[in-house]
Amino acid sequence: MGNDDRPPRTRRPTLADVAAAAGVSVPLVSIVMRDVPGASASTRERVRQIATDLGYRPDQRARLLRQQRSRLLGVTFEVEHAFHGDLVEGIYAAAEPAGYDVVLSAVTPGRPEARAIDDILGDRCEAAILLGPRSSTRSLVTLSASLPVVVVARNIKSGAVDCVRTDDVAGMASAVGHLTSLGHRRIAYLDGGSTPGAPERLRALNTAATAHGLGSKVLVLPAGPGEDDGAAAAHQLLTRRSGVTAIIAFNDRCALGALDTLMRAGISVPQNMSVVGYDNSRIARISYINLTTVAQNPHLLTRLAVQRAIARLENQSPDPRDQLVAAELVVRTTTGPPPA
Repeated sequence: MGNDDRPPRTRRPTLADVAAAAGVSVPLVSIVMRDVPGASASTRERVRQIATDLGYRPDQRARLLRQQRSRLLGVTFEVEHAFHGDLVEGIYAAAEPAGYDVVLSAVTPGRPEARAIDDILGDRCEAAILLGPRSSTRSLVTLSASLPVVVVARNIKSGAVDCVRTDDVAGMASAVGHLTSLGHRRIAYLDGGSTPGAPERLRALNTAATAHGLGSKVLVLPAGPGEDDGAAAAHQLLTRRSGVTAIIAFNDRCALGALDTLMRAGISVPQNMSVVGYDNSRIARISYINLTTVAQNPHLLTRLAVQRAIARLENQSPDPRDQLVAAELVVRTTTGPPPA
């Protein structure tokens, strides 16, 4: 019977299966799989080929358990945040070359952050990387007593927790500076509400407005991180007839909701209203949206976060605890001069 006629396997191939097929001992197969001295080059090539043919894959978690280490980084993220998807991708890219695996634990409307954190603890993760966590500073400090904690995209004022975040002061300065250079003098800001990082971003907006001589000319409207939040805030803006000619939104999803409301109201962007987002997430880069936005750097944010988590595990002490990453304005087609 040819190899193609073999019945499908009903269990995962083991070292013993590879050894039997290769006609060698199990310890010799183990030597080959662990890539340690003790086997000739020809034997290694033959055993590895047979292992591939059988579909054998080493059980990395079992090996790590024997070593009393999991080498797992637990990551919590919110499924509703488009930017968190970019961050998760960056964490995988940074963790794998360093020899660490990633355990994802999602935060959803029906699955609170506390549950997500409990699950990564239950999976024996060695460190926690939390993307925009909503937990209180006290609870995060308590968590850091159990394992190293790195927070991404939020400022935690504690010596027990590492933070890696975007420089919102520079980011907002670039957004406000861009609009004022186009001639806008009356700007609305759609706030992030209770979203982690929203207070810092609002303070950065106020600082930038003062620096550009706008002062009280910036209208702050309550909103949030989602499309519905941006749509509701934009609707409120339109009913006020405030003379606003430009909008800066807390994030790209909020900006997308505002764009939808403006379109439905027959207001042209950017001819009658300019819109700026924040994050440069994937939705901002879609061709028919083409949103001007403040770009965060997800690859650098996550690379630094992974490096910090591993450094803590290896008893290194990187300073400072709070690390800022530069922001960059990306100008697209949703901003232009104010209407004459």
